[in-house]
Amino acid sequence: MENGTQTAVFYILSGLIVGSAFMVVSLKNIFHSALFLVLCFFSVAGIYILLSAEFVAAVQVLIYVGAITVLLIFAIMLTAQLYSPSIKQSNEQVIPGIIIVGTLLIVTLSVLRRTSWRISTEGIEGQSTVSIGKSLLTTYVLPFEVVSLVLIAALIGAIIIARRE
Repeated sequence: MENGTQTAVFYILSGLIVGSAFMVVSLKNIFHSALFLVLCFFSVAGIYILLSAEFVAAVQVLIYVGAITVLLIFAIMLTAQLYSPSIKQSNEQVIPGIIIVGTLLIVTLSVLRRTSWRISTEGIEGQSTVSIGKSLLTTYVLPFEVVSLVLIAALIGAIIIARRE
């Protein structure tokens, strides 16, 4: 990808990340917030692809989009009294939140302005996606399968506990 196109894609993905993150924290419907969280996670995976970190992007999609978000959506769906009138869905601490976020924004922008950014033209040497996949499915296949069984057992246990209530 040429430099101008890569820059344009970066700005589009960054806008999607910021916009969807804002929607996650500002929407009153928690299910819609979870859907915008999915968009945010996918956009972060796109940034990883722009950085030539395909394995990290795949892990981002598998773990965050696939597992964490599905877990959140299951928790939302299994919560019985999610839309009860007794549940308050407003934040009464907006003023302190705005002050803290504004302070963090000023500190972050001042640090970013003072930092001298060095750009490296060297390629990254090390593990490729193919070699990571081969070692995961040869050397580390037993721990990989044990973790999958533990996660399935936890999911089944969560479903049983949720059905009893």
